[in-house]
Amino acid sequence: MLSLNREHEAALGLELATKRQEHSDLNAAIDTLTESKVADPMLLQRLKKRKLGLKDRIVQLENILLPDIIA
Repeated sequence: MLSLNREHEAALGLELATKRQEHSDLNAAIDTLTESKVADPMLLQRLKKRKLGLKDRIVQLENILLPDIIA
């Protein structure tokens, strides 16, 4: 298991919070564009791909910061 010092853990926590906010913002933008019915399909595809990438990074950070503890 990876040992984290407090500074590194804090930096990862900040990155996690930032990525979660960006993911939420992208979700809202995608919903708004989808509802408008005039959105460019390529733009929507790029935003969804970016959102998936953010989700992957969020999961990675969560796994680092909150490892599974098997009792």
